[in-house]
Amino acid sequence: MKYSILELQARAVKAWAENGYVCIQLDDQREIRFPASKNKRLKDGSPQQLNNIEIICDGTGLHWPDLDEHLSVLGVIEGRFGHSAR
Repeated sequence: MKYSILELQARAVKAWAENGYVCIQLDDQREIRFPASKNKRLKDGSPQQLNNIEIICDGTGLHWPDLDEHLSVLGVIEGRFGHSAR
């Protein structure tokens, strides 16, 4: 399996939702965020559902159990936010 250098280095240590954005703190102290409205499943989530984020796969993935959504940290860094909201 091939891995990019970003994938090997980008790991989430904290994730939360704030003012309609999903925020991720990486292990190197960088913070990234994206509008929840960019994702079909996240866009209609309540603040409580958006904040129920599990960091999975040794920090390389995010899971919203209430919304049945999974995203990779690398995907978010690359601007891929899952299924597009229409």
